Amino acid sequence: MASSRKEQTARKLVADNRKARFNYEIKDVVEAGLVLRGTEVKSLRNGQANIAESYASFEDGEMWLINSHIPEYLEANRFNHDPRRRRKLLLSKREIARMASATDREGMTIVPLRLYFNDRGMAKLEVAIARGKKMVDKRETEKKRDWDRQKARLLREHG
Repeated sequence: MASSRKEQTARKLVADNRKARFNYEIKDVVEAGLVLRGTEVKSLRNGQANIAESYASFEDGEMWLINSHIPEYLEANRFNHDPRRRRKLLLSKREIARMASATDREGMTIVPLRLYFNDRGMAKLEVAIARGKKMVDKRETEKKRDWDRQKARLLREHG
């Protein structure tokens, strides 16, 4: 049962920001909707997107996804979208206020983690309130990950 659920999620996953968990300490994760154009949705369904260098910003009471790249849909010719345009995030007012206060007061940033299609076929973006890691923290995380791998290998070999 768990493996089939994992396969469904992996199949619907469009983009993953793997560097975010390395560069940032994740505090809170929220699922947000996206305002997309038709050609953007078609391009996402082809599995093409990049959210690695993108971030979310609070402007005029709204949340915006900035610097994400959804390539043009080739079959759309003149009705295509701008690949790097700003996209509005759909969040409740309470969530927007909480994220805005975290970025203003506590010096945190809002980082996209995953872009995927949910069970209803809607494009969703997982955003996180995060604090940037220092180089020491990154090294510590890497050491812990290496030790966990080595420990698992030793347990497999010796019982």
